[in-house]
Amino acid sequence: NAFISAFVSPSTAKGGKISAIVPMVSHVDHTEHDTMVIITEQGIADLRGLAPRQRAPKIIENCAHPDYKEMLSDYYERALRDCKFKQTPHLLNEAYSWHTRFLANGTMKLN
Repeated sequence: NAFISAFVSPSTAKGGKISAIVPMVSHVDHTEHDTMVIITEQGIADLRGLAPRQRAPKIIENCAHPDYKEMLSDYYERALRDCKFKQTPHLLNEAYSWHTRFLANGTMKLN
């Protein structure tokens, strides 16, 4: 219970090989309903009063590491276009691909 709840994290881990900002996670400690502000060394995203589809671009722009912004924006734009459910758009066939790519290649980056 807080007047303003914040989630603070570095934008990457493992020397930049893991992005802390990803499309979906397998385990959730803090839901979008619990977190009002997200803070990384890249910036602050104030999410108060925003719908899920409004939150994603704000988080990507303000909090994601520059190495991952383009990948996250591409995922979000395609999810908006291709997902049947628009409040919280996801591409379920690739939502966890960031994690599997890290396991297979040692990095979440495409290259």
